[in-house]
Amino acid sequence: MEKVLSAVIARLPLTPGVYRFRDAAGQVLYLGRATVLRRRVASYWLDLRDRGHLAPMVARVRRIEAVSCDSAHEAAWLERNLLTTSLPPWNLTMGGQEHPVYIRLDPRPARPGLSVAHEPANRPADIAYFGPYLGGRRARQAVKGLGRVLPLAYTGAGLRGTLLDVARARGLAAADRGHCVETITAVLRREPDAVTGVRAQLEELREAAVGALAFELAGDITSELRALEWVTSPQRASSMAARDFTASGWSGGVLSSFIVRRGQVREWAQAACPESDAATRLAGTPPDWAGFAQRNAELAAALSSRRGS
Repeated sequence: MEKVLSAVIARLPLTPGVYRFRDAAGQVLYLGRATVLRRRVASYWLDLRDRGHLAPMVARVRRIEAVSCDSAHEAAWLERNLLTTSLPPWNLTMGGQEHPVYIRLDPRPARPGLSVAHEPANRPADIAYFGPYLGGRRARQAVKGLGRVLPLAYTGAGLRGTLLDVARARGLAAADRGHCVETITAVLRREPDAVTGVRAQLEELREAAVGALAFELAGDITSELRALEWVTSPQRASSMAARDFTASGWSGGVLSSFIVRRGQVREWAQAACPESDAATRLAGTPPDWAGFAQRNAELAAALSSRRGS
């Protein structure tokens, strides 16, 4: 059996994703996430280290399934949503450890600013919310990084005292507010040019800090860059759009489906299916999910027991 599983592991992609283990009866034993799927799954058969308590579970594994995600953030959301719906016997926590947050953009002239909020509730029409994101610490670091290169808070019309002095020292005025709001919005909408531009400015500031031997500042900026990557990376497993649908892909006799409820992926299913029966499911898949679903159907077929034996 280990030889069969080794062959299956070798087919796993070197991408972020979610994996699950099933026993001989088809019961899901464990579900986890990985930054690199192949490496993480292989570790269960190489060296469990501080996960020795999982050895009895590993001995029962007869099938490995996986979803290839477009980012580590997407994998984290997918794992969280699936564990919220159902908790396999070897998982300990419903939903994982990180908590959902949103980034709040207030463009109003009096006190413009960027902050982290736990819920997009009671919002005026001119305040924008972005997200959701997993992990308040990362979201706050991303906000700090954005504020470092796009200091929206110092463009308010009502600045007084020290805040006004800082704004003047940095050459900022109310006229800069529009540019800051527009660029921050583009970054949080994941527009590539905007994201690349802000990252380049942060990297330049980090290099300047290193050159000035300000290593603590350089470390802070490195954390902000990582956090910015987290919040701007592709992520479809959780959305503010309250849509209900099923996204399906088919390959090699396997139908792979992701059931979305109110914008959250709630179930991931794989089953043997003739191509003729898959047509209706494929036709109902939203275009923006078709590539993701198809890619993971191909992965499901590659990992199936028929090809792994």
